[in-house]
Amino acid sequence: MKKTKIVATIGPASDSKEVLRELIQAGLNVCRINFSHGTYETNGKVITMVRELSKELNIPVGVMVDLQGPRIRTLVDEDLEIKTGERVLMYDVAKKSESKDMKMIGLDWPGIVMDIELGNAILIEDGLKRLIVVEKNADYLVAEVVNGGVIKNHKGVNVPDSKLKIGAVTKKDEEDLAYAMSREVDFIALSFVSNGKEIEETREKMRKLLGRDDNLPQIVAKIERKEAIKNIEEIIAATDVIMVARGDLGIEMDETKVVIYQKEIIAKCIKAVRPVIVATQMLESMIQNPIPTRAEVSDVSNAVIDHTDAVMLSGESANGKFPQKAVETMSQIIRDTEESRFDDNFQGATPSDDKDQDYVAIIESAYNLAKDSKAKAIVAITVSGLTARLIAHFRPMQSNFVATISEKVYNQLSMVWGVEGYLLENVDKEQLIETMIERLKGEKRIEAGDKVVVVLGRIPGGEKMRLVGIREIM
Repeated sequence: MKKTKIVATIGPASDSKEVLRELIQAGLNVCRINFSHGTYETNGKVITMVRELSKELNIPVGVMVDLQGPRIRTLVDEDLEIKTGERVLMYDVAKKSESKDMKMIGLDWPGIVMDIELGNAILIEDGLKRLIVVEKNADYLVAEVVNGGVIKNHKGVNVPDSKLKIGAVTKKDEEDLAYAMSREVDFIALSFVSNGKEIEETREKMRKLLGRDDNLPQIVAKIERKEAIKNIEEIIAATDVIMVARGDLGIEMDETKVVIYQKEIIAKCIKAVRPVIVATQMLESMIQNPIPTRAEVSDVSNAVIDHTDAVMLSGESANGKFPQKAVETMSQIIRDTEESRFDDNFQGATPSDDKDQDYVAIIESAYNLAKDSKAKAIVAITVSGLTARLIAHFRPMQSNFVATISEKVYNQLSMVWGVEGYLLENVDKEQLIETMIERLKGEKRIEAGDKVVVVLGRIPGGEKMRLVGIREIM
């Protein structure tokens, strides 16, 4: 079994039940549904199919809804060619300006001109066109073209040097969030996060929509802005999961440094006990081709060696020609890398989460006990998923079987490194460990003579027991 999880975007190439089944059987753990595309009807059908297949296959599969976020787009009446050295007038949709002397490019976000300062860069269409602001007025900007080209309508705009006051959740996102809550999805991905406050505000919105304080979807903070890199510590502290979204991050930052940020963020997330996903262009060539490039294989393998929790497919699984092959290939790269000696270089530091240091110490002792006793597996019961995440923090070599009575937590375990999740329903709370042991024996995951380390943080609905022990299977 591979330990690194796979997140795959579902789209026209993969939104049938037959293909989804093949993807899950090939190693897919979390389905990402991009709400920039589709309708509630089409996206809702995917959620329903994933839930049905998870039960049919008896495999936890997470559902992640990715909110579009505040994407800024160009406004031009027709294709507009701009040349290097030329100056153009830029306005936002709230205050359209006129000029007889300069070409004009609009931005579709009201008031954004006020947030852009002299000297700030404006990048259009994945950074292919670059302008620098040389004059600022109340209603418009004058920008000099550094890299020219043809500006088309509704193309993406990045302003990496600006502190934009547009928030992470738009009106469309508010509506999409309400729908996602009604479907009890497992993860909500926030695009263009800038700080921890935006995450807390979104979590509060979820509480109000669901009418409860716990058992919420986990928030995935997508790191794709320069501002997010500056505030990475507070974002990690505030969120549940981090995604290193290398596409927009490579536009906003020096692209030669993106892999350095990726490695630093993975290390920070592991220390903070936050699952982390590496995303964008991992097997990009497989959108068209049945095999990846050698560089893509190396990219996935290196993320696994850095001990990321998950790697992600985007266009490869959403609209590529070979969605199943892409998941199979990624699974094989993960397995081969995890079986190599290079995967053993993890240095397990004590987690930085200081909310319950006593329990952190207990989990560390369980990890060391499993290692020193050469146990076959770690068997844990979790209420919230914290026990699973703490065990995963140490990246144990043993199989890590984690059971819960919560369907939400069961699905969220699909994102945690090395965890094989089990849902125990209608089981007496005093019999959870024994039920789990018997189930694993029945599946031949453990057998007579094997040693297992047992971890129990709290009996559901009961007091904290904090049990750690070792037992030999009879």
